[in-house]
Amino acid sequence: MQNRRFAASLLVLVCAAWMAPPAHGQTADSWEPPRTRDGRPDLQGVWLNNVATPLERLPELADRSHLTDEEVATLTARADRIFQNGRSAFATPESAFRAALQNVETYIAWSTSSSIGMVDVTFSDRTSLVVDPPDGRIPALTPAARARAAAVDDGWEFKTGPEDLNSIHRCITTGVPRLGGNFGAGPYTYYQIVQSPTHLAFISEAFHDARIIPIGDQPHAPKEVRQWNGDSRGRWEGDTLVVETTNFSAKSYYRGATDGLHLVERFTRTGPDTLAYRVTLTDPQTWASSWTAEVPLQRRDQPIYEFACHEGNYSIMGMLRTARLEDANR
Repeated sequence: MQNRRFAASLLVLVCAAWMAPPAHGQTADSWEPPRTRDGRPDLQGVWLNNVATPLERLPELADRSHLTDEEVATLTARADRIFQNGRSAFATPESAFRAALQNVETYIAWSTSSSIGMVDVTFSDRTSLVVDPPDGRIPALTPAARARAAAVDDGWEFKTGPEDLNSIHRCITTGVPRLGGNFGAGPYTYYQIVQSPTHLAFISEAFHDARIIPIGDQPHAPKEVRQWNGDSRGRWEGDTLVVETTNFSAKSYYRGATDGLHLVERFTRTGPDTLAYRVTLTDPQTWASSWTAEVPLQRRDQPIYEFACHEGNYSIMGMLRTARLEDANR
């Protein structure tokens, strides 16, 4: 473990020395992204996804893609009141959005954790992270995808063994991309980016996944080589880093997608402390059409820490024990 930490620290120091010095005297209108010594936008740093915007547009906002500035201010004030009253439970950002939209007095959930100090959300003017299709909704599942989802639900209900639980509950990985859900599958997720001329490391705090992405003309791995988080290759299109990912494992399971999932991710610096992350998902065996979501990431001057989760965690034993008790009462 010490060797791994030393290697990671050394990589950060090398990349920091390689960075170009920041520009001074820039105004908001003239802002240009800081650049590395080879002239590429510098994406490095620790970035947080804490936007409250729901992944899919809620029915109450079905005909609206954006909120007004006044509505954003109102939702922000409501969230501050709800989650600092000492009575509300912990909430994911999307749940915080719903609570603020409904203007509840106290947020009640299954969680026994208090919301104080735990709910740190940012409201944007968008009503959904899904930006395409225009209705802000994920396209319909294909019949085959619905059948796969039903089989997964059956496995979760009966839980005959650990293999019936998904990769998140088994503490293997939350998968790629990270949109929606909990425990690092989207909300309150910290990422660290370390960049060199030939590679980018995209490290997530939760589950401590580290994607090492080659940048350039390297071909993808052979189709026979399959990985939990797929095989990624990056290239620059102007000031945007574009990453294409294929070769997912058949055991991967992002929202029911198959191993034929194809991702196109785009990373673009949009301000001194903001990074736009945009991802398009294509899998004809799962969705009726491709769909795209965009997440605004915020720079944080904070380190990331180890997320200690592993396949021997006690929660799996508890879930399987509960399933056996349920079996006895059927």
